[in-house]
Amino acid sequence: MVLEQPGIVTHKGYTVEEFERFADLPENADKLLEYIGGEIVEVPSNPYCSQIAAAIIGFLFMYLRQNPIGHVTGEAGGYMIAGERYAPDVAFISKNKQAQLARSGYNPVPPDLAFEVISPTDNERFVITKVTNYLYVGVVVVVVYPQEKTVAVHRVGQKVEMLEGDAILTLPDILPGFSLAIKDIFIEDADAS
Repeated sequence: MVLEQPGIVTHKGYTVEEFERFADLPENADKLLEYIGGEIVEVPSNPYCSQIAAAIIGFLFMYLRQNPIGHVTGEAGGYMIAGERYAPDVAFISKNKQAQLARSGYNPVPPDLAFEVISPTDNERFVITKVTNYLYVGVVVVVVYPQEKTVAVHRVGQKVEMLEGDAILTLPDILPGFSLAIKDIFIEDADAS
């Protein structure tokens, strides 16, 4: 069984065990795969979205150097979420929740915080499913929309918070003292003017 195109599966209705066997095949070693709603999904990105995720990781990494309260992972760091398998573009998990990250496979403990950077190839149905399941297990989800240069912060039981421009993302319940200007994550080429 091979994915025909990035983001498209050849068959629906896989079990998580079938997904894990498929993901472990040698020919899939270089693919970023998620298990969403019984489907195997290859998660392609693009350089700009990857750059945005890298910027967020950089800000979190610097914060964690001064405040060593947890771990930050990138898109290759998958997590088990409500029986599914997700690879958030950026995630944070506190050391209080999990002292050491899994050394293989998908991390069995959901992160405290997940960032999903939306690329043009993302399927809206899968994004909604992921946000819903993240919230179900108590994860705060920050959805980044590069084309609109906006960010949507989803918290359990709260209205979605939309941020853009000079707005500041703060997450005091997860990352005390952390702040990030939304404009600082949308990196533009210096030659683009």
